[in-house]
Amino acid sequence: MPSKPHVQQRERLRDENKRMRQPSCRMNDDEYQLLSRAAAVCQMSVASFLAHAALKAAGDLDRTAAEIAAQREVHNELFAVRRHLGHIGNNVNQVAKAINSGADVPYAEAVLGAVQRATQRVDSFIQHYLDIERRTG
Repeated sequence: MPSKPHVQQRERLRDENKRMRQPSCRMNDDEYQLLSRAAAVCQMSVASFLAHAALKAAGDLDRTAAEIAAQREVHNELFAVRRHLGHIGNNVNQVAKAINSGADVPYAEAVLGAVQRATQRVDSFIQHYLDIERRTG
């Protein structure tokens, strides 16, 4: 069994500063492994790392709130793009089926326009996301 990385002990707190509260949270295995690796890299226990990270986030609520809002925006936009691309994919399949059967497809240009708009939307979103990352990173 591999040995655990050495964790530097922090200086003991005086009674008035002693941490008496013990909040808990649930994590899946992947989240916990990520947390454990981060704590090990910082040579901290998981509990110390978690307390330190949470207190840092709580101490700068403007930045924390902005990061959470940006992450929500990313998720919402990605789900919207996914739905949009699904609709376009169905239209492209209908165009291909019609063309393969020899039918006239007057709406082919409209479908290709939708593909171009979706591509522009994805490009615009990526640029917007990168701009946010530069400002908050």
